[in-house]
Amino acid sequence: MAGMTLEQLKIFLAVAQNLHFTRAAEELYITQPAVSAAIHNLEQEYGVKLFHRIGRHIEIAEAGKLLQVEAQKILDQVSLTERGLRELNNLQRGELKLGSSLTIGNYWLPSKISEFKSQYPGIQIDCTLANAETICVGTAMGQFDLGLVEGEVKPALQNTLEYEIVASDRLQIVVGQKHPWFEWGEIDLSQLTQTPWVMRVRESGTQQRFEEALQNWGINLSELNVILVFTSGEMAKAAIENGVGATGISELMVKKEIQLGTLRAIRVIDNREGNGAIAEIVRPFFKIKHRQRFQTALSKVFEQMLISSVLDGSHQHLSVI
Repeated sequence: MAGMTLEQLKIFLAVAQNLHFTRAAEELYITQPAVSAAIHNLEQEYGVKLFHRIGRHIEIAEAGKLLQVEAQKILDQVSLTERGLRELNNLQRGELKLGSSLTIGNYWLPSKISEFKSQYPGIQIDCTLANAETICVGTAMGQFDLGLVEGEVKPALQNTLEYEIVASDRLQIVVGQKHPWFEWGEIDLSQLTQTPWVMRVRESGTQQRFEEALQNWGINLSELNVILVFTSGEMAKAAIENGVGATGISELMVKKEIQLGTLRAIRVIDNREGNGAIAEIVRPFFKIKHRQRFQTALSKVFEQMLISSVLDGSHQHLSVI
């Protein structure tokens, strides 16, 4: 019994993804007869039908669906093993796959990557930016070695993902020059319902934390006059600079605009207890990783660098939202 080969599995997956022999051949830079032969040999070897031939089209069979899942696992593991072997040469070569939510990826993570690259210049770092929910799901599915998010890890993924705080972030209520609050600089908690708001989408870690803060302050989101909802903080910031609404945003994102005077951070006073306390919104930055997947040496070194920054206290007062 010859058994299946990695090359056969690669060919099979290409056919399963394209549902077309010729397109699979073009994708793999091999001939169409070579693709047909690989599929035929697998079917003959195990006495199963991987695909149903229906005229000029093909459909994946039940045996094919099973093999597709298992073949992907096998090839993913082979890829990780190859990466691990390449990294044995004093981490001089290799690839690190990171996933980051937008605020972290645009404003906090670049300095960490630069620090890492200065120590390991031969390492290729592939960083994907998306909302917190997408990064959590991607990390759970093995797309990223490590993820970095501002939002909480959803309960459905907490058994899959291990998460740890590596920094902290502060959200601020910000308005532009046309807003009446710009001159005041300070408002009472009850006044939050008296202005239009620009918000982020619900999948955003920033939005999740802002809504939690509103609940803690006894304010329901439905009480706010939400006039715009954006997928990115940059879009929300631009709308505030050019309009009359308010938004909750990271200090890191608006540091320059506040210095230039085009935006102003508004202090919110909580008088519910009669002591006039300042209502602040502080959120953690989480490092996440899969609890069971193989972790490369590169991933471990980068992770240790992030943890060391916590121990050194270098993440304090990052002025972010």
